[in-house]
Amino acid sequence: MNRSNVLRTLCSFCSRQTTRNIGLEPTSSGGNLLKSRPPISSLHQSSLKRNLSTAGHTSLKTVDYDEQTRCTTLDNGLRVVTEDLGGLSACIGLWIDAGTRYETSRNNGVAHFLEHLIFKGTKKRSQYDLEIQVENMGTQLNAYTSREQTVYFGKCLSKDSQQLVEIFSDILTNSNLDKGSIERERSVILREMQEVESMLQEVVFDHVHEHAFKNSPLAFTILGPASNINSINRHMLVDYITTHYTAPRIVLAAAGGVNHDQVVTWAQKYLGHIPKTSPLSWTLQPYKYQSASYGKEIPGLDIAHVVFTVEGVAWANPDIIPLMIGNMLVGAWDRGTSNQSANFISSSNQLAAACLNEGLCYSYQSFNTCYLDTGLWGVHFASTAENVNPMIEHISREWIRVATASSDQEIERAKRSLKTNLMLQMDGYQQICEEIGRQMLCYGRRISLQEMNRRIDLVTPAQVRQVISHYAVDSNNIKPVVVGVGPVADMMSADDAKNLIQNIS
Repeated sequence: MNRSNVLRTLCSFCSRQTTRNIGLEPTSSGGNLLKSRPPISSLHQSSLKRNLSTAGHTSLKTVDYDEQTRCTTLDNGLRVVTEDLGGLSACIGLWIDAGTRYETSRNNGVAHFLEHLIFKGTKKRSQYDLEIQVENMGTQLNAYTSREQTVYFGKCLSKDSQQLVEIFSDILTNSNLDKGSIERERSVILREMQEVESMLQEVVFDHVHEHAFKNSPLAFTILGPASNINSINRHMLVDYITTHYTAPRIVLAAAGGVNHDQVVTWAQKYLGHIPKTSPLSWTLQPYKYQSASYGKEIPGLDIAHVVFTVEGVAWANPDIIPLMIGNMLVGAWDRGTSNQSANFISSSNQLAAACLNEGLCYSYQSFNTCYLDTGLWGVHFASTAENVNPMIEHISREWIRVATASSDQEIERAKRSLKTNLMLQMDGYQQICEEIGRQMLCYGRRISLQEMNRRIDLVTPAQVRQVISHYAVDSNNIKPVVVGVGPVADMMSADDAKNLIQNIS
């Protein structure tokens, strides 16, 4: 099982993604401060050409975001977005607005369970037939589940793109979900749960969500509890598909050597029958963020994994960009890395300097996790027991320094580093395709790298300091969360951390 930390150092959309592979790869709150600026999801009308039809589809509405990226909405509401980059290969996938957050306490884990079953055979293909066809095409199929999205995507030769779209249609709408496969995957997921429990960075982020978003679906783990895994049945899986896999919540994204009109034709043929609405009612439960403290002692473990975080912002909140820049200012540090510039850390960063000179931790990483209506902005670190509280203190001091004393030059350097990171993350058809799918679900449109760079350039150093102060330093606003696993018996509480910030500032 492969695991991916998508842009965690920038703006990850979940704390963990579980991945399924088939083919040639191994299996394995608040408002905003920048009210004068438009939400990042708002459309730049001058940069878009709106067409009421696309070749051969006179009733469909198409938006050209730029010379390469086009979006057509089918009659049932499913969006087809392509980015024609030329070449002989492509990445194509389905991004679905359905994940752990759309579950209940009774069926928590069903989205991930479904991901395991989706490649186990359909009414048209057995699992063996599917695997043979995929291997004969030289295609690689993958899937992952996050707290807000489920994704099925694949890489193929451009000439096989139609076959891949048809395969996705088949597994999405005709999966057998037979009892034998359900029972086999049940044991596989229980073993996976044991593996995850040994990944302390994953465990600590699950506990962060559990306590920061207590009594709301964002608190659920992706795998779900063992009791649910043992009780999930075919009826629950079918209900989840019927409720959440509706066309307006699905994006067919393609990048590489793809022709938009062809992809729209295939989408009409293979995905045009997906229902527009669900006969089953569902209301997305709002998040409930709260300050919290939690420590889990693990006997025999001498390294503590700790997360110190405050509430961040949603994807479309314009404060996201100052927080991304602030994220770069706090940066990441690892004892195995000999120079700060390798982690884009400023020489003014006192947190990194303390870690280097005083040996406070083995590593730390600032993160900015975003959801549709909230987020988390903080630092994860690994240290010995005696350095847990000193690390929290130094993190607090660094947040205050960034909010009150960071120089314009330092902030401009962080902006350049952020743009560099964003560009490097788009190195390949798969990365571009994933960005298209995520952006369409989070923002409702494609945001080019050029536009993102312009938005970063528009943010002033004063705005960065103001936003960081509001979310991470203002004692009237912040609600810290302190969560640790390992030797954390003496770890300070969230109230202690808030008082510490108040006293330092």
